[in-house]
Amino acid sequence: MAVQFTLSRTPYSSPVARALCDEVQAEYVARYGAGDMTELADAEFDPPNGDFIVVYDESGTAVGCGGWRSHGEDAEMKRVFVRASARRQGLAKRIVAAVEASAAAAGRKRLILETGPMQPEAVAMYALLGYTPVPAFGYYSEADGSIHLGKELGSDNPY
Repeated sequence: MAVQFTLSRTPYSSPVARALCDEVQAEYVARYGAGDMTELADAEFDPPNGDFIVVYDESGTAVGCGGWRSHGEDAEMKRVFVRASARRQGLAKRIVAAVEASAAAAGRKRLILETGPMQPEAVAMYALLGYTPVPAFGYYSEADGSIHLGKELGSDNPY
């Protein structure tokens, strides 16, 4: 029997979001030797200029997250993460779809993101979902190996 998951808008400042983001940072440390140094303020993820989404399993345990914040006229996706215990069930794709839908509903025309070469599964997923290279931006705009991707958001998003 498949596990049921619920996606829920959750404040970035909430304890559950903080715990998941701490796990994201630990994953970055394991892969890159350091966490993401991009400055993020809690209010950047507040609607209508941002959003943060947490995925809960049927027992109410938070198992993943992702969000977006304004980046000029674009929306920048941040902190897409699924705990190891919940991976390989399509949750990252569902999170990305929810982030896309939220950004589109807020009037954003494009979603952009930064990732890196030590996250090949993320790079592959974004390519599969239609993300293509965009000009470098943000904290890692001049970092060797930094990967900058984007996708035009349309009204045809089914999520």
